[in-house]
Amino acid sequence: MQKVFRIFIRIWLILLAAIVCLPVLLALSGAFMQQWELQEYLAPVLGGTGEMAGWPLLPKAPTLQPLVELLIDSPQFFAMFWNSMKISLCIVAGQILFGTPAAWALAKFQFTGKKVVLMLYIVLMLMPFQVMMLPQYLVLQKIGVLDCQAAVILPGVFSTFPVFIMYRFFAGIPEAILDAARIDGAGNLQAFFSIGIPLGLPGMVSVGILGFLEAWNMIEQPMTYLKTKSLWPLSLFLPEIGLEEAGLGFAASIMMLLPSLFVFLSGQEYLEQGITAAALKE
Repeated sequence: MQKVFRIFIRIWLILLAAIVCLPVLLALSGAFMQQWELQEYLAPVLGGTGEMAGWPLLPKAPTLQPLVELLIDSPQFFAMFWNSMKISLCIVAGQILFGTPAAWALAKFQFTGKKVVLMLYIVLMLMPFQVMMLPQYLVLQKIGVLDCQAAVILPGVFSTFPVFIMYRFFAGIPEAILDAARIDGAGNLQAFFSIGIPLGLPGMVSVGILGFLEAWNMIEQPMTYLKTKSLWPLSLFLPEIGLEEAGLGFAASIMMLLPSLFVFLSGQEYLEQGITAAALKE
């Protein structure tokens, strides 16, 4: 019975993986299609003709033209790519720089109102961007950073989600280790750098990976706070593409996926450790 159950689970996971990977495979196929073939397949969807749309896994006449056009004849793509890279790396660096000490303080220090502060972090973490959009807009306008990339970076840097992830991880560090360090003469700052950071590294890497993926794919924030197109990230490149440039859009989708995939695969082991620790450790 258990063997049959394991086989069923494996089949279910394979089907689920196929469903999840199908859009990526379709985008990969579209990146090698010629424009006439893309118009043939997409016209029923984008043209509103009411006809049934079809999509093959392999193109009829494969071509590298969309990729060549994107990588050679689209300077706007590279400008937006580096904008995305700058915004994402700044957000990740800021989250680790400011979030790590805050998480350590919440996990290891006792002070009046600690539970209230932690509850406030959780409430803010659960609020969607639409709820915080107007208050953030007013604050950013007041400090004069609207239509600057700092308007996207600053709210991301001070996000509460990284603090919550690292807090749960730091809370799992045994107090006996810290007590031993204090007996040896280590102060709070030394204990943070010599014990907290080394033992909390998986949690910090998890925050970096999740923060990069979120920042790399954000759309609403730059669309709301950035009006100058030269400052836009790569996530706003695709909405500017129409049916006549569908091949370019599919190629851009694949190229946009690669950095996220590289970051995820590079830190997958740390990500699993961090998420497990945040979920299970008290």
